[in-house]
Amino acid sequence: MIRMSDEKKNSETLYSFKCPSCESGTIDIIRSVYDLRDGDKMLILKFECDNCTFHKNDIIPLTTNINPGVMTLEVSTEEDLKSKIYRSPTGKLEIPELELNVEPGPRAEFYYTNVEGILYRFESAVSIYHKNLQNGDPEIPDIEEILNNLSKALEGKFEFTLKITDSEGGSYIIPTDKSKYKFKKLDIKESE
Repeated sequence: MIRMSDEKKNSETLYSFKCPSCESGTIDIIRSVYDLRDGDKMLILKFECDNCTFHKNDIIPLTTNINPGVMTLEVSTEEDLKSKIYRSPTGKLEIPELELNVEPGPRAEFYYTNVEGILYRFESAVSIYHKNLQNGDPEIPDIEEILNNLSKALEGKFEFTLKITDSEGGSYIIPTDKSKYKFKKLDIKESE
């Protein structure tokens, strides 16, 4: 995963308003712009109440693909796991070989990571689901196979396709190997 401490912070601005959660604290919004090593710029918005546990972070790329489309990345090596992924709230992210996906929606968040980070998110969610199954549940073997394949994928030993479909544009993939990446632009009729 990309650590912001590794990147160059250019500017920081602080805003404040009353907390909507506890109504007695103050939400501080810290707005920071980071220059990433590859030339991208990221806007980081951090919302944090000084009185309660309310907090939220948003990461918004300032240099991004704005074309609606379907992005696919063939992942077959450990090096491919370093490919950068930005998923906007309107992007559907899928790994068809593992039957895993993240749907877009009004409460969806921006996230910026790499393929490895996506796999860790899926592994965490599937593990929680697995722990909540009752003994003897018929889904257990399938869930254990998915967890096993996720573990192999994290070692670069399970080939899969990472696909993002974004009807609004804004999501993007920056592959470590451009020959494994495809982009198909969606026209307005396809995205409706």
